[in-house]
Amino acid sequence: MAAETKSAPILPWKTRLLVARLSFACDYTRRSNGTVNRLLMNFVDAKSPPSAKPMNGVTSSDITVDASRNLWFRLFTPADANKLPVIVYFHGGGFVFFSASTKPYDEFCRRLAENIPAVVVSVNYRLAPEHRFPAQFDDAFDALKFLDANFLPPNADLSRCFVTGDSAGGNIAHQVALRSAAADADAGFGRLRIAGVIAIQPFFGGEERTESELRLTHMPILNMELSDWMWKAFLPEGSNRNHEGVNFLSDPKSAHISGLNFPATMVLVGGFDPLQDLQRKYYDWLKKSGKEAYLVEYPQAIHAFYVFPELPEASQLIADVRDFIQKQCQ
Repeated sequence: MAAETKSAPILPWKTRLLVARLSFACDYTRRSNGTVNRLLMNFVDAKSPPSAKPMNGVTSSDITVDASRNLWFRLFTPADANKLPVIVYFHGGGFVFFSASTKPYDEFCRRLAENIPAVVVSVNYRLAPEHRFPAQFDDAFDALKFLDANFLPPNADLSRCFVTGDSAGGNIAHQVALRSAAADADAGFGRLRIAGVIAIQPFFGGEERTESELRLTHMPILNMELSDWMWKAFLPEGSNRNHEGVNFLSDPKSAHISGLNFPATMVLVGGFDPLQDLQRKYYDWLKKSGKEAYLVEYPQAIHAFYVFPELPEASQLIADVRDFIQKQCQ
């Protein structure tokens, strides 16, 4: 049963201003015909450059994987000389918006690198509707293959790799882990081993509305009208929300998960997120399939709360992620 929440989230003024900016970016750059005004989006989507100068003990640099499809990642490297786990991070945005250089994601990944501590690889994948399913999943998997075959900082331990993402990125993290498990033997990876999945408010869906989707209709950041628009932009023409890219139970590989070496998974859920019922369903499915899974709930949290460091739940999430990673690295 979900933890009891108040009827509406209470947010500080700073968070409300940032929420308004993000909502404006999504609402006024998407068109009714399913396309995105990228010129306007590039204007309102605040970006951060990489920083060779340490910021809170973490440097960052951008590394190209495949220039022909604008596939690259931002590498966050703590000064710590000890061997560190690697977090491969996939940003949210409904498969349609934002990038690895989007300011809130740059700052969040830097906080992860500093506080876990870990080497963080934030992947910039192709966006819909210009590039529909399965482009995002293919880019994510190819980024892992690139990491396995190429040089990383000497303090990066690829045998302790955690595929991580928020919202759409949480869906991507699941898909990457499932594809790897279904391919067997870590999908032919040499050095890289997926030690865990961290699914932060993963963006899943289905044709049938859940109770939380029907109840939480006017929440900050994400509502069902926007959600439906993003699924339509992401999916192949003619598909509905029971497609395998939306509904994890529709993926043919999911039918065999009990027999797959699927990694330990942490699912993080917010009490004011309309997607929470689907996220709990994902956790329950993993448990019933005999997989190691952990559910962490933040009763007062909105969708994307982790990018607002002034919220207490944002710091708690990083502490919870650190505990999960440390447990899996023992």
